[in-house]
Amino acid sequence: MSAYCIANVDVTDPVAYENYRSRTLATVEKYGGRFIVRGGKAEAKEGSWTPHRVVVLEFPDVATANRWYHSPDYQAIIGFRTASARSDVVIVEGV
Repeated sequence: MSAYCIANVDVTDPVAYENYRSRTLATVEKYGGRFIVRGGKAEAKEGSWTPHRVVVLEFPDVATANRWYHSPDYQAIIGFRTASARSDVVIVEGV
């Protein structure tokens, strides 16, 4: 069953964030993932959520998504994101 990593990213330093963004795809693809959404215009329709840069990754399953997130490849670049953005990230099982 597919799994999705969903992030809402408020980029505070676009130049520094590029160090993260430019390296992410290779780590995602290595674990069989792909981008479904990578930024773009977002419109809140209900509730109090204010979306910023919304990112959705699809992986074959939750175990693979977690292997990607905790992998040495991804952990080596995650600091670029945390230093240049505020983020909320979840991994959720699909249907």
